[in-house]
Amino acid sequence: MSASPASDRRPDLDWIRVGAFFLLILYHVGMFYVPWDFHVKSPHPVAALEPLMLITNPWRLTLLFFVSGAATRFMADKASAGALARARTARLLPPLVFAVLVIVPPQTYYEIVEKLGYSGSVADFYLKYVTASGHWRVDGAPLITPTYNHMWFVAYLFVYTLLLAALLPLLRGRLGMMERGVERALSGWRLLLLPFAVLAAIRILLLPAFPITHALIDDWYNHALSLSAFLLGFLTAKSAAVKADLIRLRWPALAIAVASYLAYVLGGRAPGGGLLGPVVYAADQWCAIVAILGFGARHLTRGGPVLTYLTLGVFPFYIIHQTFIVVAGHHLARLGLPQGLEAAILVAGTFATCFLTYEIVRRVAILRPLFGLKPQREQTEIRNRAEIARGHASGQ
Repeated sequence: MSASPASDRRPDLDWIRVGAFFLLILYHVGMFYVPWDFHVKSPHPVAALEPLMLITNPWRLTLLFFVSGAATRFMADKASAGALARARTARLLPPLVFAVLVIVPPQTYYEIVEKLGYSGSVADFYLKYVTASGHWRVDGAPLITPTYNHMWFVAYLFVYTLLLAALLPLLRGRLGMMERGVERALSGWRLLLLPFAVLAAIRILLLPAFPITHALIDDWYNHALSLSAFLLGFLTAKSAAVKADLIRLRWPALAIAVASYLAYVLGGRAPGGGLLGPVVYAADQWCAIVAILGFGARHLTRGGPVLTYLTLGVFPFYIIHQTFIVVAGHHLARLGLPQGLEAAILVAGTFATCFLTYEIVRRVAILRPLFGLKPQREQTEIRNRAEIARGHASGQ
């Protein structure tokens, strides 16, 4: 396998991760307005937003699982399987538990206020929320509490990382061979064709039987999709050959992604469309990811303090953003503002709250682990080592 330069970071993947999370924040603002189901809704849904939402819908979370798998690969080089599991548990589990108990409950509260006309006190709601005794039903389905809502990504990433860590002792002697095998299998145009075929098959065979639930134990289509992306990111992260092919294929991938998106929006979603919908969806999904990774590898080659700041900030951003959107959206909708102004306030307020939360959290030691940040001393040591490594690299 062609090795990349020795480094525990790839600026292109860090920039892509930051960008993907920012798009996710905008997507969740859009969920307040688009006619699709969400925790709270604007009283004036905007159907014209659907095509815009579908630009990122097929690939944004799959891309994040891919990038997370790649980041895990670099971590695995520096730690034993047990140390990797402990590090990811310390990074992911406290924010997940904190979110379930503190961050997410307002989302459920305002959901039952809007959809069920709930009029009980916040204290009464919270007691029922944490004891799973609310027995609320929305559209005939039980509303399970406590819940993780948007934090399902963290829950799934935590499980996938622990599974991988459990397998690493068995793979240590074979990991390089597996990476070389994947590199050969995806050489050239096969990098576009084989993952696309797998994604199309998963969507055709599994999605009809296992609709996405985010419930972990019965979400088999989502697991097949997300775990595959996570493992592919893990196995290709250090391959210079795959990176070169991503760069070479970025323009064809972009053209196919755009054509597939248009085919899906204009006809692929129609009932009775047969295989057209899953096929063009999978083509859009994978080719958009290849294009993003390829353009990122070609152009996003420099790090720096802005990237460091945002890379550390995206986890707190992710944790807090949806709760703000739900709470602020619910109250803004009752002010009767022009919808354009309302949306602008909601977008600006969401990002402002994310940055403010990050600025507070990173300065308060007890809050850092609850928002996925390492202790300040450890983070400073990591930053110093990275600066030394960059200094050595620039001097070579």
